[in-house]
Amino acid sequence: MTSLSVSPAVPRSSAAPTVPAMPTIGVLALQGDVREHVAALEAAGARAVPVRRHRELAGLDGLVLPGGESTTIDKLLRIFDLRDPVRALIADGLPVYGSCAGMILLANRIVDGSDGQQTLGGMDVTVRRNAFGRQVDSFEADLNVAGISDLPGGSPVRTVFIRAPWIEDTAPGVQVLARIPQHATDGAQVPAGAGRIVAARQGNLLVTAFHPEITGDARVHELFVSIVRER
Repeated sequence: MTSLSVSPAVPRSSAAPTVPAMPTIGVLALQGDVREHVAALEAAGARAVPVRRHRELAGLDGLVLPGGESTTIDKLLRIFDLRDPVRALIADGLPVYGSCAGMILLANRIVDGSDGQQTLGGMDVTVRRNAFGRQVDSFEADLNVAGISDLPGGSPVRTVFIRAPWIEDTAPGVQVLARIPQHATDGAQVPAGAGRIVAARQGNLLVTAFHPEITGDARVHELFVSIVRER
């Protein structure tokens, strides 16, 4: 009788996880730089889709909450019945990136919010709304962002702040990625908010006070896509 050699089955727990070749990331399309975020995500190697309805949340590997007016986005989330579904996805571990107003929406606590303003929550930080001032106080700065600037061959990230918030404090478990520098270099003027936290990560949640989608530098979006792939 001829014997047959049978290879042992690989236990399911030891199999490598399946990573999508092109993860699908939604961009909340109620207000803000939706097209710019879509373009940056696609440049970073993701498939990006606008999200306006509950059904469009299905099958997403990640979600971006863009800038805009945080109180308006809060109201629209409730009008479009998106608030509770998005909160549930955050609680379930969906990777989410919030820029500017999106950072306010992901904060557990806000300072100087409007009456009745609510957040989606998820990140254990306190964010001060409009901390850097009004539209006329908008500015640009080159910042070192952990996970980007400290990579081999990395360089500072050009950042744009428009009526931006900052993070007042963080709980243990929140990783600070960038601060406004305390001291100027080469005679440059230190922007307002020296030392304030303007980028952070907690698990699958990423936030920035600035708008990387309008600079043509997709590295922040590449960082978020890598977080999506990690999950």
